[in-house]
Amino acid sequence: MVVGTAVVVVLVLVAGTTFGVVTGRRPLPQYDGELTLDGLSAEAHVFRDAQGVPQVYAETPEDLFRAQGYVQAQDRFFEMDYRRHVTAGRLSELVGDQEAAINADMVLRTFGWREVAEQELNLLAPETRSYLEAYADGVNAYLEGRHLGEIAVEYTVLGVNVNLDDPEPWEPVDSLAWLKAMAWDLRDNYDDELDRALAYSTLKDPALVDELFPAYAAAGNAPIVDPAELELAAPLEATQTSSGTTAELPPGDDAAFEDPHLAEALEAARQALAAVPVQIARGEGTGSNSWAIAGDLTESGEPLLANDPHLKLTSPGVWAQVGLHCTEVGEACPFDVAGFSFAGFPGVMIGHNADLAWGLTNMGADVTDFFIERVRDDNWLRDGTPGAEVWEPIETRTETIRVEGSSPIDFEVRSTAHGPIISSVMDETEMEAVRHAPTEYQTELGQYEISLAWTALEPGRTADAVFALNLAATPEDVQAAAAVFDVPAQNIVFATTDGHIGYQAPGSIPVRADFPATPRPDGTWPRPGWDARFDWTGYVDPSQMPRVLDPAEGFIVAANQAVLPSGTGPFLTNDWDYGYRSQRIRTLIQQQVDAGRKFSVDDMASIQTDADSRYAEMLVPALLDVDLPDGYQSDGQRLLEDWDGSMDADSAAAAYFAAVWRNLLKETFWDELPESMRPDGSSQWLTVVQGMLGNVSDPFWDDKSTVAVVESRDEILSRALVTARQDLTVELGKDAEDWTWGTLHQLQPPHPLGAGVPGALQQFLEPASRKVGGSSSVVNATSWDAGTGSFAVSSGPSMRMVVDLGHLDRSTWVTVSGVSAHPASSHFEDQLDAWVDGETFGWPFSPTAVEGTAEDELTLVP
Repeated sequence: MVVGTAVVVVLVLVAGTTFGVVTGRRPLPQYDGELTLDGLSAEAHVFRDAQGVPQVYAETPEDLFRAQGYVQAQDRFFEMDYRRHVTAGRLSELVGDQEAAINADMVLRTFGWREVAEQELNLLAPETRSYLEAYADGVNAYLEGRHLGEIAVEYTVLGVNVNLDDPEPWEPVDSLAWLKAMAWDLRDNYDDELDRALAYSTLKDPALVDELFPAYAAAGNAPIVDPAELELAAPLEATQTSSGTTAELPPGDDAAFEDPHLAEALEAARQALAAVPVQIARGEGTGSNSWAIAGDLTESGEPLLANDPHLKLTSPGVWAQVGLHCTEVGEACPFDVAGFSFAGFPGVMIGHNADLAWGLTNMGADVTDFFIERVRDDNWLRDGTPGAEVWEPIETRTETIRVEGSSPIDFEVRSTAHGPIISSVMDETEMEAVRHAPTEYQTELGQYEISLAWTALEPGRTADAVFALNLAATPEDVQAAAAVFDVPAQNIVFATTDGHIGYQAPGSIPVRADFPATPRPDGTWPRPGWDARFDWTGYVDPSQMPRVLDPAEGFIVAANQAVLPSGTGPFLTNDWDYGYRSQRIRTLIQQQVDAGRKFSVDDMASIQTDADSRYAEMLVPALLDVDLPDGYQSDGQRLLEDWDGSMDADSAAAAYFAAVWRNLLKETFWDELPESMRPDGSSQWLTVVQGMLGNVSDPFWDDKSTVAVVESRDEILSRALVTARQDLTVELGKDAEDWTWGTLHQLQPPHPLGAGVPGALQQFLEPASRKVGGSSSVVNATSWDAGTGSFAVSSGPSMRMVVDLGHLDRSTWVTVSGVSAHPASSHFEDQLDAWVDGETFGWPFSPTAVEGTAEDELTLVP
């Protein structure tokens, strides 16, 4: 019956009739009146404002989270169900026989996210388990008695090709497994680690590889914490410092990195990891801005805090706004918190309570390492000491992927002591060159495979940390919560109503031994699995994680830059974002401080939408020095003469500059790097090109595809200028003055099912595209990937919030889409235009403000 209905739905939509009225509105939930929610101990109330944001009031914590589960299932259950199928490696059961889904399931089963989550459940505090159970009960109460078409229109769409059963009951482990997806998308450094090895396989020169991965200091930007104000509870262990940043030849054994079969294994590992569906973010633009300003510098006399995480911009959006309030706040029911939650997990991830506000940005710590394993038959080389080699059995288990509408797939998961082997996950044909290499490469040392060590594959207590942050009132409370915030490693910026601002680094950070070796033992390169010196030796003690309270300058900025200067504090990574966003935020704050003008909520919001480009400051002077013929070829170049460097949506100069930057990266690097390493245009490449501009004969300027010709810097710059003019003539028209950046740089938040359905149905599932300003590595970080050739927005500020600790009801917030995941809902995209325009909505918190702005009230009764 579902399949037949779905076919009719698609045909009706394609014919242009009113699909939303017929089927799209069927799953819309009840927002007012009275409904029964079994398991409640007393009535709970849900108030919704003009944007449909739910504010939940209940008498016990369990009632509160039970009601949250019910409400989020009302608004977003398909999103929750899709996520749990992904995290459990069961996507093929939901979407059917699709190669991408099967590959994703194979990789996720190899990782074993759900199994780790099941282990975590037993580590959590009893209260946390009770909250997770209550949330699950609320979700299941909503599902009870509802058919698929009444839950979400996506089930009707899927029913065209797949026979679906009613959803399985929600379980606490479903919520915990989602934390693994969050941690996976927000891990860092693994791309750089693979890229170094792959670049070396083609460049054969460690100095050239090093040039592509400059030290953070090369950007000249400030870290988060001034070392003079660093607070540590205990002295650092010697093993927790970096071994330095000077590149050395990384052969491991006999120039292994030059071995084409190792390069194939590394590429196989990359392909396997790329098969994991993006849930939050990946690649260029993944990051966040966050800063706090002390009360001495604000209009209210109390701190202000701003946060805007830069994640994948999807339909529905990553975040679900919510308020969670105990009717009487006290020891028995202590929650009074509002902010941004993940549908599928109880509580609030980012937000504020009555005493404290907190924001999160990705710290970028190196929490993954790739180990190059020597494998022979079913054994791996544990100790490669010549004459005393030790081989150990590879651990194996069989996983079965059930594919809806097709036969089950059995495959073997293989692991070493370092972690799962990922280079052998993908299709046997693709891996044949690696696992069945020519005889001369299958020596007594075996063949190459790649395993992955990752902190999130160990069970942890991040769920406890979420609720601890929800209840935190003091800097000490934040520190205690951070001590169990295992993954992902995040920067926590916070402010309190009694006047403090602070920074705290949490996360489970591996300790690597420091010794002279090639490759370096600091996680920069893949590590030889046959040398135990490269194994992790433990984790940084939480008391040694960097923190600062009330810095002398009166503000803290954390925007993915280095936490501390190199060699200070525990070793976290060498591969930071290069800090151009953070430095621009610092500059804007300092300018206003120097002008003697106090900060308001509006000032904070204005900084969040700043589009000034450090790329332009660095590159435009060199571009203007290039001599181009007058007329057609120099039309674009003339746009740059009076340009202020702002990537505004209506700017012609911004459009031309972006095209030049894209083409410059292509002309400079595509001839020498593997396809998977094509520059994405991120802050890394800004820093690389900045370092090259002063050397007109840098080897990377030469185009290796031109035989017997050696190009210089100015020739490549000239090519980039001219081809950009030609490209935009085709894309935007001949008259350069009529170009606009927003015409190229558009956002259309994708839906998980959007690409696989007819175009008319995709238009229903996804909002129409919007022209936006901003760009990569600017504060308004609407990023795009230069390596794809497209200017389309790939990630950006998934929400924006500003919290006024002097008057919480004056705080503001906005998401990229809306509260509801139902395309027919008025709250599906009712925040999108405001987000595009840099506007925000009032954020009611006190009972008076919540009730005063409420447009709907739903009473949930036992």
